[in-house]
Amino acid sequence: MMAGQSGVLVCASEQVLEGGKGVRFGVFAFGDKATGFVVRHKGIVYAYLNRCAHVPIELDWAEGEFFESSGVYLMCSTHGAIYVPESGFCAGGPCKGGRLRPIGVREEDGRIYWEPDEFIQPPGA
Repeated sequence: MMAGQSGVLVCASEQVLEGGKGVRFGVFAFGDKATGFVVRHKGIVYAYLNRCAHVPIELDWAEGEFFESSGVYLMCSTHGAIYVPESGFCAGGPCKGGRLRPIGVREEDGRIYWEPDEFIQPPGA
């Protein structure tokens, strides 16, 4: 890792496939234990707090399963809220006007890292 760069390793890049399974990672968010997740859409990785904007529950219906069947939208397994992968904004369902909480993420040297911020920290930080 280059000097001055932060970031917490999530996984190797090849573990996050286009429109496929995402990878979960532990975080401490707004004072509680939670998970974040990273997915790949149109070649770019995106990370979000794994918490639906409709009801604060995790989205994935099986570990790492965040996309709906067409691979176009992220979907909450509980009530069917759907989100745009690039922005986290609600695209339909009960999350109207909501959005997923983005987490800074970068891909470098075949690895994916997430960036802690004021509200989302590594577990045990």
